[in-house]
Amino acid sequence: MSLKSSTIAIHNGLNEDTQFGCVVPPIYLSSTYNFTGFNEPRVHDYSRRGNPGRDIVQRTIAQLEGGSGAVMTNSGMSALHLLCTVFLQPGDLLVAPHDCYGGSYRLFNSQHQRGAYQVQFVNQNNQDELLAALKKKPKLVLIETPSNPLLTIYDIEHIARLAHEVGAFVVVDNTFLSPVLQQPIALGADFVVHSCTKYLNGHSDIIAGAVIAKEEKWALELAWWANNIGVTGGAFDSYLLLRGIRTLSPRIKQQQSNALEIVNYLTAQPWVKKLYYPALQDHAGHEIAVKQQKGFGAMLSFEFNGDEQQLCRFLSALTLFTLAESLGGVETLISHTATMTHAGMSAEARAAAGITDSLLRISVGIEDSEDLIADLENAFRVAAQR
Repeated sequence: MSLKSSTIAIHNGLNEDTQFGCVVPPIYLSSTYNFTGFNEPRVHDYSRRGNPGRDIVQRTIAQLEGGSGAVMTNSGMSALHLLCTVFLQPGDLLVAPHDCYGGSYRLFNSQHQRGAYQVQFVNQNNQDELLAALKKKPKLVLIETPSNPLLTIYDIEHIARLAHEVGAFVVVDNTFLSPVLQQPIALGADFVVHSCTKYLNGHSDIIAGAVIAKEEKWALELAWWANNIGVTGGAFDSYLLLRGIRTLSPRIKQQQSNALEIVNYLTAQPWVKKLYYPALQDHAGHEIAVKQQKGFGAMLSFEFNGDEQQLCRFLSALTLFTLAESLGGVETLISHTATMTHAGMSAEARAAAGITDSLLRISVGIEDSEDLIADLENAFRVAAQR
């Protein structure tokens, strides 16, 4: 029987305990497991390599994304690093989006500088620029859609087809939407990566990542290397991640509903110079988003129409919007991109990506949307005071 994503999220791992009949899977905190005899290991021998709880959450994430297998890592960055470790050697080329997450940019750029592999940051919506990069026969092409923080939409199916024609593997960062709203493997991706810290967990209380592979052989290869370099997720984080995934679908739906209300409010605000959200008809990627997504998500960005002092007053006056990095939790967060999530990018790189010093990014939570809008209204009023 083919199950829907909300059912998969709820039922994976339930009623599997045969010893005590636990409905919810227990936390397996043991670091090591005994052998049944000489040279007779059990399924698990050491928790870095495998943990029963991590097995369940990996299976759940793989099924949600339509993959053959998944590896849970100890952060979203280690998930990306794992992929690059497995598939890239010195001289190999990674093609990455010019407006990707600041931590991803920092990782790729620093590894490029030390000669681990080559990276080229391109505007993947510029056909000439993309084709020129693909002529160099990259090993990996990373797509981040919607992008962080400008919510740029990239056509996964189109880019994947072009990348496969030159023999490249295609990786999609699906952190912003989750498998509830987008399934890149069905659109041609070979791998999907997540910062599970974000929507999959949804409660801002763990750091974790995941790589999902379309083919089983690559899932096994990734698992071997994850154990080899020690980037697998821990037992307690596995438990919390699985618990968070249980409510993924209803959380996403409420957060997206709230985001739409906030976007409608911000469109009429004189303090908003430019608003970035794919549901808007004038958003450059609106039609592609409609084609490849099941919704527009709960992330939005806008350029603040005021000076730095007014911006500071606005941020200080917010009470329900927490000034913090990260995203995807049940609480609403706001961040100043240039000094927070993308501070690791040079000013020149940010400018090339279109990231201005006035850009603010919002991760909408599940609070009452009327309360959130009232908080924004008051903060804009404080910003206007002299």
